Amino acid sequence: MDIGPGCGMMGFAEASGPLCAGLERLKREHPPLLKQMEELADSARGFAGDAGSGGWKEALRSLEEQVRSFTAELDLHSKREEDVLFPMMAKYIGRETGPIAVMEYEHEQAKARLSEFLSEVEKFDESAGADAARRIAGEVETAVQILTDHFMKEENVLFPMAERILSDAEKEELLERVQAI
Repeated sequence: MDIGPGCGMMGFAEASGPLCAGLERLKREHPPLLKQMEELADSARGFAGDAGSGGWKEALRSLEEQVRSFTAELDLHSKREEDVLFPMMAKYIGRETGPIAVMEYEHEQAKARLSEFLSEVEKFDESAGADAARRIAGEVETAVQILTDHFMKEENVLFPMAERILSDAEKEELLERVQAI
């Protein structure tokens, strides 16, 4: 799903400003996730120099551990958005098209890439070699790119939009429900 002018996200000019506590909490979860994503991308790209030495086998297993740890953190963040924020916003802007549909699609795409990587690693035959390992590590790089762009859209469009459309009572409910997850 391409996000460009006229696709429901970029068509909104959102003013940046202070966010309510619930939205701020979601936004504060991004930097640690982004740091992990940087490390994942570095690890995924690290296969290039290890083809002859066999170090790629260890690198693949290490990347698998990193992805499992990251996925656990990402799942909590996604759950807070998918179970709380998105439904609250959908009452005002709908869910079938527009920003919420885009956000949910990007969640699905990133999770699918990470899941595909883990699935491929589980059934990976080391005799396939370093090139095959690099290919499946590419799934991680793609997921990182999707999520990097996704976080930017949340911070610059979705969160400011939520700040504008949610009532004070809904903002309090958002914080309570986000903290409960």
